[in-house]
Amino acid sequence: MEARRPALRARLPRAIEADPELAARVARALADARPLWSGGEIPVARAPLTSALVAVLRRAQRAGELVRGLEGAERALEAEERGLRLAAQRSAGPHGARVSRLLLLADDGAERFYRRAESLLRRHAPRLLAVRLAADEAALGESLFGPGRAARAVLLERKEAVVGALAALAGASDARPPGGDPARRA
Repeated sequence: MEARRPALRARLPRAIEADPELAARVARALADARPLWSGGEIPVARAPLTSALVAVLRRAQRAGELVRGLEGAERALEAEERGLRLAAQRSAGPHGARVSRLLLLADDGAERFYRRAESLLRRHAPRLLAVRLAADEAALGESLFGPGRAARAVLLERKEAVVGALAALAGASDARPPGGDPARRA
């Protein structure tokens, strides 16, 4: 039987670490981790696609904080990386290495898809965390984009949305990020 290793190597967002009980619940939720493919090296957590998680993802989608597809995720992460490099050049202080982006993957991708996802994780560590959902691309796509719409990967690209999704994965009773619904603040 394949050994399971913890998925979390980076620090959680501050909003989660500020609540030790929530941080422990998130760590437990992410503990069931295995490589994405037979030759994979990075353990990725596995979790169900719950109604609470779907609600968080829909809020993020309405707020423009959800990127559909692995190609879109790559473009968004590369653009952010360029911005981070520029900010680092202008700033003298060190920046913390925390999870700030969450990549959710369907469970029915081909090995090539998962190798590409692992490459993305390696390139954007430690700010990118991935979770493989116990849902196929049809279930993930339909839950977010409507009937007949598939989605093999979605990226949450705002910290507040990531916090909400991690809280939902942990089974927190209120999966809204601190400060309420980001769509209402906009």
